[in-house]
Amino acid sequence: MRRDPVLGAAVKRIGPCGMAARQRSDHLTALIGAIVSQQLSTKAAATIFGRFVALFPGGEIPGAAAIHVLEDDVLRGVGLSGQKVGYLRDLCARIGDDRLRLDELESLPDDEVIERLTAVKGFGRWTAEMFLMFRLHRPDVLPAGDLGIVTAIQRLYRLRKRPDAKRVLKIGEAWKPYRSVASWYLWQTLHEAAEAKKVERRIRPATFRSSGAAPRSRLRSRSASRAR
Repeated sequence: MRRDPVLGAAVKRIGPCGMAARQRSDHLTALIGAIVSQQLSTKAAATIFGRFVALFPGGEIPGAAAIHVLEDDVLRGVGLSGQKVGYLRDLCARIGDDRLRLDELESLPDDEVIERLTAVKGFGRWTAEMFLMFRLHRPDVLPAGDLGIVTAIQRLYRLRKRPDAKRVLKIGEAWKPYRSVASWYLWQTLHEAAEAKKVERRIRPATFRSSGAAPRSRLRSRSASRAR
């Protein structure tokens, strides 16, 4: 990150990259995890995914065929919506008839991986990019439409407006050929900001108590009562 001192400072502050910690055991499991996690909190997605894998011996998904034979009611019973069951069915059908060969994805260039995955119902470009980054460990992926990336860039580079995808990609030119790593650090800056706010909330009441100063809301209420 020598070509970008702004992001370089964040990298030094945050420390070693932890992208590998999010690894799933295999391609199929990773794709199913992507379906489960759509529009859910991390905690809720983990709960549903745990129930799903518990349907199989040893808690491991043996293959698409094993999912295909499960009734919709069983899949809905673990917490999957009807729409997600449909996505899961389409994924397994494509794997079953070789329209999607998971063993070929490793050798394909990024654009072809995206093309094949986005053919599956429920899989958009963002899902394919996450698969490239966290499953295939492709080093140079920049999800320019990701809200977290956009927010982090606006905050870190002190931009007045949220950057569009074109500007995100332009800023990201300095990070090639490691834009995946840069993206991970951008997400971490958001975690930093959230933690800083938590600390600030805890410190503020203690500061008022130790200084004997009253919070502004209390001062305003006292002033209002005097005026009455």
